[in-house]
Amino acid sequence: MSLSTDEKSSLKGSSGEVLEKYELPISPAVIEMQKRDRLTSAQVSKWLAGVAAAVAILWYAGVVSEINLVELFEGGSTMGEYVSRYFPPDFSDWSSYLADIIETIGMGVWGTLLAVFVAAPLSILASGNLCPFWIVQPTRRLLDAMRAINEIVFALVFVVAVGLGPFAGVLAIFVHTAGILGKLFSEAIENIDAGQIEGVRATGASKLQEILFGVVPQVIPLWISFILYRFESNVRSATVLGIVGAGGIGVSLYQSFRSFDYTKVCAILLILIFAVGLIDAASAWLRRQFI
Repeated sequence: MSLSTDEKSSLKGSSGEVLEKYELPISPAVIEMQKRDRLTSAQVSKWLAGVAAAVAILWYAGVVSEINLVELFEGGSTMGEYVSRYFPPDFSDWSSYLADIIETIGMGVWGTLLAVFVAAPLSILASGNLCPFWIVQPTRRLLDAMRAINEIVFALVFVVAVGLGPFAGVLAIFVHTAGILGKLFSEAIENIDAGQIEGVRATGASKLQEILFGVVPQVIPLWISFILYRFESNVRSATVLGIVGAGGIGVSLYQSFRSFDYTKVCAILLILIFAVGLIDAASAWLRRQFI
């Protein structure tokens, strides 16, 4: 298309080059997006109300929790003097502590393993994309109850049932962990790609085969990650269960506390920290192998 002399002169820049200028109409979609991105007065009011509500909740929670940073700083010197009683650590009974920490790890292993066997089928029943409402809701409430009650409460119950010792601790860890893993497993199942299940179903597979070949391969990496994390957590929980006589190194820890033998408490804590560090390193290696 040829331009007249006047048109060319009007399009010349300072460098003398001819500039062509095109004016394109703005798309209705762009106009709609611009309108949507603008904050209206109602949206601003809602946002301010939400911020105010959050601040009010945090303030009330702080009052109820009696958070007082002044008392914390004032008690710093007393706390420092108390912590100094823990040093130097006394490893004179290290062989007994080593046996206790092995027992504690064993409690974590079996408690987690039993929980996985129970949590896996329960998580399928609690998944809304696999089971009907009348199965999902009762199963979810059961999982809620299992994880809402702390391991110590379960340990007290099982100590009465099976007596003092690590078996009561294993059962307590098992029930509580089954509730947690069941919840995590079901959430992983509900976020899978339905296309893979439909592909398996198109081959004429049964419901069990759909789960085995359409669901499990998609969630197994997440499940392994959840299991390893809960195992680490269960080893730490097993140390506390000894307070109620449920075995593990917690028994020695509680006895040392009661006798005010803080140097032995320090030795037990250091051994526990070392064991948890080893478990964390092993878990990280296993994650790299399977995930």
